Amino acid sequence: MLRRRFAPFIKLAARCCYSNHALADLPASGIVDVPLAQTGEGIAECELLKWFVKEGDEIEEFQPLCAVQSDKATIEITSRYKGKVAQLLHAPGNIVKVGETLLKLVVGDSAVPTPSSDVLESVKPPGSENSPDSKLNKDTVGGVLATPTVRNLAKLYGINLYDVDATGKDGRVLKEDVLKYAVQKGAADGPSTASVSADCREQLLGEEETYPQTFAEVKWYPDDKTVPLRGFQRTMVKTMSMAAKIPHFHYVEEINCDALVKLKASFQNNNSDPNIKHTFLPSLIKSLSMAMSKYPFMNSCFNEESLEVILKGSHNIGIAMATQHGLAVPNIKNVQSLSILEITKELSRLQQLAKDNELNPADNSGGTITLSNIGAIGGKFGAPLLNLPEVAIIAMGRIEKVPRLSDDGNVYPSPIMTVNIGADHRVLDGATVAKFCNEWKQLIENPELLLLQMR
Repeated sequence: MLRRRFAPFIKLAARCCYSNHALADLPASGIVDVPLAQTGEGIAECELLKWFVKEGDEIEEFQPLCAVQSDKATIEITSRYKGKVAQLLHAPGNIVKVGETLLKLVVGDSAVPTPSSDVLESVKPPGSENSPDSKLNKDTVGGVLATPTVRNLAKLYGINLYDVDATGKDGRVLKEDVLKYAVQKGAADGPSTASVSADCREQLLGEEETYPQTFAEVKWYPDDKTVPLRGFQRTMVKTMSMAAKIPHFHYVEEINCDALVKLKASFQNNNSDPNIKHTFLPSLIKSLSMAMSKYPFMNSCFNEESLEVILKGSHNIGIAMATQHGLAVPNIKNVQSLSILEITKELSRLQQLAKDNELNPADNSGGTITLSNIGAIGGKFGAPLLNLPEVAIIAMGRIEKVPRLSDDGNVYPSPIMTVNIGADHRVLDGATVAKFCNEWKQLIENPELLLLQMR
């Protein structure tokens, strides 16, 4: 029990925990601040995704309080206290610095203070009134829930959203609520409503797709929208800005995937597990690992300060994944020791975690080379930028049938995939990349050769 109370916990999606507070910090009673603790090496801030509690809730020790997202993972913050939530200091979407207070808790016998106007005002982050996100903050903390479109419509009619009866979920003000109030306001203002005809009022209440022009002299134009970058999107800004400074070169090759197509069909036809779906990617990943065993500089990183190249022992192959939250690049660890079936299962696990925004730092760190399967979305080939500190990245286009000439001059269809290898020219030269690609190509076009090297 003493060990359980030794520290606050930050619970990852994989249920990993971190601690950085001492037992002596635990108060017997009173109001305590719950800060955002260090969630990982090099993490200075996180985005608050959602609250699991609200003000006035009774909470238990180790109960989840909120979910936050760093540039590496989605994390659950749990409570090390048993008590009552006194005050939430941030709204979903806010960026919270490490060490900054997330919420206040009442522990022991202290009573929860009644929120006053001062307390409600303190909920708004500093400078929020003048920030681009000020409208969002008002909508989500101590204010009115409404979309930007509804706010613009209310502004058009000069309506204060606080005066409108909300009928949406969780007290959200809907477009229909504003239109109905606009008609009621016109009826209440007497002579000034002469410009609002009965037909126009019917339009205000019944129109779904267009906004009515209640007053002829008023015109409404859509506003520009400022979208802050969060989580993986912020990571992409940093990594791509650094990668753009690295001297790249690209090597393009076409690979005949006729044998690969037949291999995938054979796997699927003999599949007895309904939870497993065989694709081309696991075979491509395994053959890539085999080729890197012969050309270890492809699986390395570069230390610019010491001018040293570190040849990585493990083949941790990253897979670029497009998610609703931005580009994620989790990696499959120790591919050199995995079978194609094990790679298939691990790939499926990572894809599901990426889809649910539950990747943890271990999944996203330690990669040694990256595959970008743009062909799954569309496109013949791309020119990728390095995922530093890796020295190589490969973009694979879609497999498509193209006409080819046989030795006797006959035309036949052939499934061809175009690959583009981006390389760090400080470490790799064209000859090394070409020889590596030839080896990889041979394994893809003749997958039976994998059997000679598999352990």
